[in-house]
Amino acid sequence: MSKIAVATSDGFTVNEHFGHANFFRVYELNETGHKFLDVRDAVAACQHSLGHDTTRFDKIIELLSDCDALLVQKIGEGAAAYLISKNVRVFEVSGQIDAVLDKIIADKII
Repeated sequence: MSKIAVATSDGFTVNEHFGHANFFRVYELNETGHKFLDVRDAVAACQHSLGHDTTRFDKIIELLSDCDALLVQKIGEGAAAYLISKNVRVFEVSGQIDAVLDKIIADKII
């Protein structure tokens, strides 16, 4: 059993850039499927005028600390490197959340 956090603006598609996400939907995955657990509100990690703020990255890492991976539509190289250095698995994907999660389960990625 795994938990996956998804950056989404509409709750249906993986369509949000990591740094712009105001919330993450969390799902539980097992070999037979997935189920929605909750929504976790976040402060966007990247503020357009301020750029990257690793303090905000750390808050998101803490918010999602029980998750095994993070799905985003896009993430910048600096943010990705920072998350990876903190042992956060992050994947760039896009599409309908249900279809993406089903593929992850079928391909045994997580």
